[in-house]
Formats: sequence, C-alpha cells, structure tokens
Amino acid sequence: MPVVERLLPTPEAHDLLELTREIAAEQLAPRAAEAEAASRFPRDVFRLLGQAGLLSLPYPEEYGGGGQPFEVYLQVLEELAAAWLSVAVGTSVQSLACYPLAHHGTQEQRERWLPRLLSGDLLGAYCLSEPQAGSDVTAMTTRATRTEPESGYVVNGTKAWITHGSEADFYTLFARTSTDRTRGMSCFLVDADTPGLGFATPEHKMGLTASTTTQVHWDDVRVDADRLISAEGDGLRIALSALDSGRLGIAACAVGLAQAALDAAVDYARQRTQFGQPVISFQGLSFLLADMAAGVQAARATYLDAARRRDRGMAYSTQAAVAKLTATDMAMKVTTDAVQVLGGYGYTRDFPVERYMREAKVLQIFEGTNQVQRLVIGRALAG
Repeated sequence: MPVVERLLPTPEAHDLLELTREIAAEQLAPRAAEAEAASRFPRDVFRLLGQAGLLSLPYPEEYGGGGQPFEVYLQVLEELAAAWLSVAVGTSVQSLACYPLAHHGTQEQRERWLPRLLSGDLLGAYCLSEPQAGSDVTAMTTRATRTEPESGYVVNGTKAWITHGSEADFYTLFARTSTDRTRGMSCFLVDADTPGLGFATPEHKMGLTASTTTQVHWDDVRVDADRLISAEGDGLRIALSALDSGRLGIAACAVGLAQAALDAAVDYARQRTQFGQPVISFQGLSFLLADMAAGVQAARATYLDAARRRDRGMAYSTQAAVAKLTATDMAMKVTTDAVQVLGGYGYTRDFPVERYMREAKVLQIFEGTNQVQRLVIGRALAG
C-alpha cells in the first residue's frame, strides 16, 4: 500500500505516524478480515494501542496523555482506519468518552480519574443515544434521580447503539436530572462493574462486526454525587461539544477507509489485464480512479482544516459538520466505486473492498446522521 505523504508540525509527530504505520501493518491489517468475519472484539489490540500511547494523543501530558495537536491525532486515526476500521472507530470512541471529564471535570476529578482513563488499561463507552432518542437527544428518558444531596443518584433507563457496550471499563453517561427539555440533562462517569448495569445481546450489523454494539440497561444503578461531571443541567452542552470533536474522528476514519479502498482498486487495475493491457490504461477506468483520488484528498483537507481551527481555539462546529458530511459521503462513493473497479471479484470476500463498502455505510449514520450535519451547516448559513 502506498504511503500518504503528510505535512506534520513536528518531528515527534512524524515518529508517531511511523509507529502507527508499523503497528497497523504488523498487528492490525493481517487480523482485520478474520476478526470481522468472526465478529470477534479485539480487546488486546486496544491494550497494545494504549501501551503505545495512541489512545490518549489529544489529551494533556500531565494526566498521561500524548499532548498532541488534534490534527496529528486525526492523522493517526486515519492510518488506523486504513488498516482496520473497527479499531479506528474504537479509538475515536475512547477519545469521545474521555472528553467530558478532561474538558468539563473539576481539577480534583481530572487528577483522580483521568490518568487511569488515558493509560490505555481502561476502555470507555459514550452513553448518549436511546431507542427513541437518536438525532433528537432532547427526547432522552433515562433518569438520574437524586437520593440525598450528599449520597448521589439512582439511574434507570436504556441506552442504545453503544460502541464497546459490555466490553468497556467505564461509561460516560448522559441522563435526565429534571424535566427541562434542554437544560435537564447531566453527565456522569460510571464504572462498568457498578451493580445494576446490564447489557443486551450485541447488534447484528452490516459492517464493523468486530466492534461490539449493544443496548446498555440501567436498573437502579447507584452513582455517587462526585461522579457528576460539571453541574446538573450541563449535559446537553457537554454532549454537543464532545460530538464536534467526535465528528472529526469519524471524518478521519472515513478518509482512512476510502484511502484503503482506493489503494486496493489501483493495485487491482494495474495488475488486471484485458485486451492485452492493464485495465488502468483505459480512460473510462482511469477517470473513475482519478475521481476517487480527488475525493479522498478533498475530504482529508476538510478534516484537517477543522482540526487546525480547533487547535488554535477558533470556532469549528460548522467545519466539523462539513468534514463529517463530506468525508463519509465520499467514503460511501469511493468504496462503492472500488467494488465496481474490481467487477465480479469486488463482490466476493476474496478481496477486501466488499467489506469496505459495507463498513462505509454506518459512517454516514453515527456521530449525527448526515442529515443532521446538513441541518447544522444550514443553520450556520442562516446566521
């Protein structure tokens, strides 16, 4: 697979990319197809990434993070996605699950819990969506009821579509603490072994089958008061802020998947001969590949632009929506076109492009559907 030439800000960033490529080539790519076919969750891979320092790149070094700019973290994520999308999505979810504590927790909370979450030993999950509350987060019904002012809360409800459900060591939970539609949600950090926490059978999905996705049931789960992140009622603000970063993670994953599909298509087109010449020499096919390459590079530019804005403290919510929309729609088209390039072979499991096509679809759905991204962009244009 050809190496994407990258413009990185520091020599350390170059070293991180080289380490990522080495792990991706030696530990991820050789295992991906078999693990996906068996729907086997690769917990050991996340431990490996944690030990290599790749699970905590965008967080402060004082808490055990990598202290890297977001633009570097996203390019690492893209490299992981090109080798194994389930692992890259899991890495993005880990970052998302740590975000509320890192950005909205008290100094005491960060010092107490964040080093453990960033060490790589613990894997996180982000509990926001519910069976009836996906795009409409304010329809949430999971309830955290105060017991006594000092003792904490009792949580009841069901969360849906939770990546790492039943596999995670901690859950970042959003639950309703009052009836106010927009100011009635709060955020909590909950250990996986807390009594009352249960899990449904994993979902049977079209793709990302090595990434476990379940409903998470909260049945009289007691959560101490010191597990509340920020103040009561701040949950929606925290969730939406975290999702801006999470959307950039999915955009980078989409670009990595599309790059892998493009590489596979180009490699096949160079080797496959028809009418006495490689099929890549036919203009119709070469133009298709050119459009695929242009789409990948354009989408990469959108996520890097948004990440650089984030790194400089600029507003980037609209740019994150643009990046997520652009990159995931592109990934769906590029993976579909890759199957077309391979013809009948692309429709078989002897080549990875059919899996890439199946995996691309969900990227247009989670972290906010692409219809929601268009809504965000449209509202920004309306002022």
